[in-house]
Amino acid sequence: MRSTPYACLAVLLLLIAVAGPAPATTQRKQVKKASPRAAVKTVGSSAKKKNAKRTRRVHRRVVDSWTESDFADSAAGDKTAGEDPIVRAAAVEALGRLNGAVVVSDPYTGRILTVVNQKLAYQGGFQPCSTIKLVTSLAALSEGLVEKDTPVLLPGRISMDMTGALSHSNNPYFARLGTKLGYDRMTYYARLLGLGEKAGLGITAEQPGVWPDRAPSNGGAGMMASFGEGIRLTPLGLASLLGTIANGGFLYYLQHPQTEREIQNFVPLVKRHLDVAHWIASIKPGLQAAVEYGTARRANYDPVEPVLGKTGTCTDTRQPGVHLGWFGSFNEVGGKKLVVVVLLTGGRLVRGPVAAAVAGAIYRSLSGSNYWVNLGVISPAALISTRTCCAAAP
Repeated sequence: MRSTPYACLAVLLLLIAVAGPAPATTQRKQVKKASPRAAVKTVGSSAKKKNAKRTRRVHRRVVDSWTESDFADSAAGDKTAGEDPIVRAAAVEALGRLNGAVVVSDPYTGRILTVVNQKLAYQGGFQPCSTIKLVTSLAALSEGLVEKDTPVLLPGRISMDMTGALSHSNNPYFARLGTKLGYDRMTYYARLLGLGEKAGLGITAEQPGVWPDRAPSNGGAGMMASFGEGIRLTPLGLASLLGTIANGGFLYYLQHPQTEREIQNFVPLVKRHLDVAHWIASIKPGLQAAVEYGTARRANYDPVEPVLGKTGTCTDTRQPGVHLGWFGSFNEVGGKKLVVVVLLTGGRLVRGPVAAAVAGAIYRSLSGSNYWVNLGVISPAALISTRTCCAAAP
């Protein structure tokens, strides 16, 4: 049968009626995708996100900017005549390209064996950071505020004794001790231990450190006792302090002989003798624990030849673009000891643990060259005779 035009038209109308109009949601989606306004909005949002990221990156650069380089030729310009060549070589190699200074001295005589980067070591000093906790510990013990194993309650409902606080350099612990001591008593013990004065004798380039004439407005005695706020300490000053702890209480003048004749005529000179041997015995476990498992563990190289020390890390408040990494230490090898102090200056790479690693490399190198075999042992009798002979030295 032949279909008529009317029949075809009827079928087409039927199909349109069954299918119905396109859904409204589909139409809206299509319009939204094709809308020029929507496209502009998307591009603008993306641009804002990119700008925000760029702003954050710029802000991060400002926060992390340091005015001091992490690296330098630290040994350049040093006068090495009269120094111990073995100790000097070990110190130079361990410091490498790091920007910093190293002082190695004999705690039983006060003789300086080497100073790497003498220009930095003899400057007017830097904030001691957490190395000031050595002074705080001795002061608090001497004043009877705590004993070695006295638990001190800290924020967060935790308690800690001095050994744990020294090993992990706990700031709240020492801030609390500093607050109890106050500025005057902190000053008394700091002066006894040589802070704020020259550590050396006959070293014309040396500048003294600084002890403030009042507690800092930023945190008071608590900040002094935990971060060294307001204090200036030289590497020689820290070496003198560590030497006093290492030998049991004899504060020697540090001397740096420059010629063979000066070495032959060298005479140890004691500035003063401090009755702190009992308190030194109380802090030594914390200094050894710092190296064994605490903040200075990168200095640990041999359990038979223990190293004892204290790290320090902070940004110098007088030089905001300079980050500091300290490590003051001494070793104990069959009654033979050396003091090794490391100060690093620079940026984000500089920390106390890195300074501890430098010191550990020095001790390791000297041990490998059998340096301790040829190093003499000073008897307590010799110390007493030296002190009596030279106690009145200027």
